[in-house]
Amino acid sequence: MFIQDEDGYFWYQSRVDDIIVTAGYKIPGGEVENVLNEHPAVLKSAVVASPDPIRGNIVKAFVRLKQGYSPSDELVKELQEFVKKKIEPYKYPREIEFVEDFPRTETGKIRRFVLRKMEEEKKKF
Repeated sequence: MFIQDEDGYFWYQSRVDDIIVTAGYKIPGGEVENVLNEHPAVLKSAVVASPDPIRGNIVKAFVRLKQGYSPSDELVKELQEFVKKKIEPYKYPREIEFVEDFPRTETGKIRRFVLRKMEEEKKKF
């Protein structure tokens, strides 16, 4: 997915299968990941849609922390506020799960479809 600016330039946003539709908004998962990855505590993140009975889906982030940082409710809130300040507030991850690593392909890319499938299995409505 691309957007076009007022000068006619196209800017890459995200792969179409990484777009999260939540409460009528279309949110590029990669945009949220880029912001999370700027936080000093975050080594890497992966953002996917997680089923929600009210919104259809919510933005969920899987986050691997840098050494010296520990998962906590306070850090979840800090990361959420960090995203709200950097991009439109409605794009923030409503859920954050800390992980030791991500499912990866042989070439090392994160397998987001595996994370999406895990969320679908966990949250069958």
